[in-house]
Amino acid sequence: MCLMAKQIRISIAEQSLELLDEAGRLERRYAVSTAANGAGEQDGSFCTPRGEHVIRAKIGAGQPVNSVFVRRRPTGEIYTPDLGEQYPERDWILTRILWLSGRECGFNRLGSVDTMRRFIYIHGSPDSVAMGSPGSHGCVRMRNSDMLDLFERVEPGTPVTIEA
Repeated sequence: MCLMAKQIRISIAEQSLELLDEAGRLERRYAVSTAANGAGEQDGSFCTPRGEHVIRAKIGAGQPVNSVFVRRRPTGEIYTPDLGEQYPERDWILTRILWLSGRECGFNRLGSVDTMRRFIYIHGSPDSVAMGSPGSHGCVRMRNSDMLDLFERVEPGTPVTIEA
């Protein structure tokens, strides 16, 4: 008998992320926040890309909760509400990053629709960010505690399906 790997299903309509175990059973369900602009694959659209993806890289292992990342690198800052007030225009990427790569050429991979080149992540967010409703710039935002839990349960290569 050959078991499948864990997999992630993200529903834009339900604003949820489901982690399925190797047998395809629900292991965890988390509330998320996808793009305020809805679903879409085009570069510059600030939409959440649909379709089949894979976790390309896990970033941030060992960093403190609320570590701030810019261009996938920890800045040394720890997010606080005061820091958020200082820089209200920043799109906060916190705690951990799961960098996604599309698997469907011409739809979410290569050219002007490439999920990885669009820097689409599953990542932690400030506690003040609402989950369960769209609000991101294209990424899939999670609560930091949920992000830490998910990060420990998946590996690079984990399949991710994003459905409208």
